[in-house]
Amino acid sequence: MTELEKMLSGKMYNGTDPQLTAMRTKARKLLTEINAALLDTKVDPAKAALYAELFGAMGKDGWLQPPFFCDYGTNIFMGDKVFINFNCVFLDCARITIGSNVFMAPNVQLYCAGHPLVAEQRARGEEFALPITIEDDVWIGGGVIVCPGVTIGAKSVVGAGAVVTKNVPPASLAAGNPARVLKAVT
Repeated sequence: MTELEKMLSGKMYNGTDPQLTAMRTKARKLLTEINAALLDTKVDPAKAALYAELFGAMGKDGWLQPPFFCDYGTNIFMGDKVFINFNCVFLDCARITIGSNVFMAPNVQLYCAGHPLVAEQRARGEEFALPITIEDDVWIGGGVIVCPGVTIGAKSVVGAGAVVTKNVPPASLAAGNPARVLKAVT
């Protein structure tokens, strides 16, 4: 099993693997072009081509405010009308699935990457990754951190500064560190 296959299956893998390093380098080159682009509300053909090369999928009418950062890009799948504001970081060592009509404020961080608690494993370069899912019609406030393996349910809101360590049920308002559900959104 390759390190890429291990990474995508949630097993421990070595992030310094040459194939993974080459994939991250390709993403960095694309991000340099994307982040240098002038800001506007339309995705012109040149940007659309860059997004198509970087992301696993980006639906219609998506809007990405540079700067944006990710590890691979190819593991990020977005629905229609996704808005990603300034300075977001997606560590997509596992699949990140973002539904349609999702809004992300500045500085949102989606972290699929995790590291073992045992120091000797970390010293050997071992790490793991778990997928993140954000369902349709979600609003994520500024500075939110979403941890590995989390699903944020449809029509939910996550308050600014929250650290989401557990799943958020659909139609819920969650906030805090660690995030907890405060009430249903009706």
